[in-house]
Amino acid sequence: MHKKTCLLILSILLYFLFFLPFYHLDIKLQAVAALTIIQILWIGRVFPLAYSSLLFILLLSFHFFTYSETLSYFSSEIVWLLFATFIISHAFIETGLASRVSFQLLKISRGSGRALVFISFILMLVLAILIPSNVGKANLVTSVLDRLLKSLKEFSEVKNLGAALFIGISYLAAISGAFVATGASSTIYTFGLFSDLSTDLNYMTWMLYFAPPILVYVVLLWGLFLYYFPPENIDKQHLLQLLDNRLAELGHISIAEKKVIAIMSLTLVLWATQNLHGFSIPLIGLLGAVLTILPGIGVWKWEQAKTSINWDMMLFFASTLMVSGMLVKTGTIKWIADFLIDSMSSQSAILVVLTLILCTALIRIIFVNILGFLTIMIPLSIQIGENLAGFSPLVVAMAVFLTGIPGFFLITQSPVHLISYSYGYFTDRDLLKIGLPSAVLWLTLIGGSVFLFWNYLL
Repeated sequence: MHKKTCLLILSILLYFLFFLPFYHLDIKLQAVAALTIIQILWIGRVFPLAYSSLLFILLLSFHFFTYSETLSYFSSEIVWLLFATFIISHAFIETGLASRVSFQLLKISRGSGRALVFISFILMLVLAILIPSNVGKANLVTSVLDRLLKSLKEFSEVKNLGAALFIGISYLAAISGAFVATGASSTIYTFGLFSDLSTDLNYMTWMLYFAPPILVYVVLLWGLFLYYFPPENIDKQHLLQLLDNRLAELGHISIAEKKVIAIMSLTLVLWATQNLHGFSIPLIGLLGAVLTILPGIGVWKWEQAKTSINWDMMLFFASTLMVSGMLVKTGTIKWIADFLIDSMSSQSAILVVLTLILCTALIRIIFVNILGFLTIMIPLSIQIGENLAGFSPLVVAMAVFLTGIPGFFLITQSPVHLISYSYGYFTDRDLLKIGLPSAVLWLTLIGGSVFLFWNYLL
């Protein structure tokens, strides 16, 4: 029997077992069943994500909330922040400014293969500020680097260089998404939950918490890649000439690009100065999106801009908020957290946090969808953090968030891995070879951030 058919039958059986009106079950058990059903549909891709989300909306509305309560999640500020960032980032890409920025940054390498790997990592961090989509960043950078490597292949071997660049993109696409509060859909979701924990959290404090460990990791990861995949000697002048040719194809900077620079600069400045003016990050994001369409100031019309909005992702994103809301309002998260805390009551708080980080890393291996995974782990980590002496729930949740975003071992762990792998510059074995030391380094850095940085900062 086809895998999707089996998963659909399993989901239907779970629904019949837990939701038929013939007998009464504890609402917490029903919430766990609902969570299991939606994760089966999402992870197994039984239906498109958006359609599975619609089914989940029906399930919630019939068994947990009123229809109005369920639909209220669509009016969340965080949902509209995602809407705004779709428009702003695609204006950045469509005008050609994203490609121009990428080529200009890569020129800083001065034609060195070692430097090119490092600059590509930095490029992912820069693009995270401007493109809130891991797949969007990966598509842009892989297409740019593939053109360069194909040209370099005509004159020299680029096997190690290609592996380092494309595996690096797979890792950094997800990790860079945590660099700023608007860096990825999973980060926007997490920022919304964290904002409920701390009134001091804003665009700049987010960077204060997350930028230091990420920047340190980028440097250390670069060293790992140079050790495992030492780049070949390439013709520096030829590489620089290729980059100059690509920039020449783009021509002089256009008026549309200048407008996007002005709009994005204004948006970033307002985000960074939120403490001064008091307007929320989602509201400022919507202002930036509207300006890209405004006649005379904008760079495109609504008819074009609306095609850049991933409405399926909007629906899926809102449903992930519903998952968290269901788990919290039914008391399911507290129930699970209390059970875990009681099971480890004889252990120290430090050991509990370390165990939670390790378990998150292990469970993440089987989850393809980062956002769906975080809908479970972030609320759970917050609840566990509230029961641990000596730790802020925000610190515990931050550790789980960073642990859960990258996938280090398997091609199937992320859509970005699949994109990078499709170019043929690395194998499954290459990914495993660099994956273990990269993961150990990442987890070590997160542990260090918990005990030596965040716990004193918050």
